[in-house]
Amino acid sequence: MNPETVSLADALRRRRSVRGFLDKPVPEAVLKEVFELAQLAPSNCNIQPWKVFVASGEVRDELRRRMVEKVSAGVPMEPDFEPNAGKFEGVYRQRQVDCAVELYNNMGIARDDKPGRLRAQLRNFELFDAPHVVFIGMERSFGPTVALDVGMYIQSLMLTLTAHGIGSCAQGSMRYYPNDVREVFGEPDSTAILVGISFGYEDEAVAANRTRVGRAPLGDSVAFRSTL
Repeated sequence: MNPETVSLADALRRRRSVRGFLDKPVPEAVLKEVFELAQLAPSNCNIQPWKVFVASGEVRDELRRRMVEKVSAGVPMEPDFEPNAGKFEGVYRQRQVDCAVELYNNMGIARDDKPGRLRAQLRNFELFDAPHVVFIGMERSFGPTVALDVGMYIQSLMLTLTAHGIGSCAQGSMRYYPNDVREVFGEPDSTAILVGISFGYEDEAVAANRTRVGRAPLGDSVAFRSTL
């Protein structure tokens, strides 16, 4: 795929969560091009607050090993920011359920298959076999407004990956053991981890990658007014 010929509309339509990757690293030159383009993301007063840590090869293997071992042993999670999204109710809960049903149906995991569901959850920490994972954070002292800037960087990064023919999956679970990320990358405690993204070339043979979810009608989210 030639990123120079992929339109923004194409990238938006093609981008989705990929949960199974080939054992094929992204070439270093392509990695640098992707992250240089993502660096063009907007931010408040151009402060560019995102801190980005790309793990490949042995570093990726070590972080994956640590996370899998901790989850398997039931080690308590220690995210830098406590989840405060609240409880999803009404249409938001229904969308969440619909997404889970589509994913688990494609994976052949029944609602009462507890071992299967636990195995599926562990796949997050196995990075879905992706050859790369990027952890994205910011200074711990920053608040929600700056976190919005980081969010715009994340969207820019995922669309750029898509334009280069690279699949990705944004994972809140990658923030659960931030101390390991800081230790491996030599970062101080003042660097807080917000999210991680597993990425690489999609393995189309993986059942989870058949999952497709739609979007609500425009009128459910967007209101247009021109006169009172």
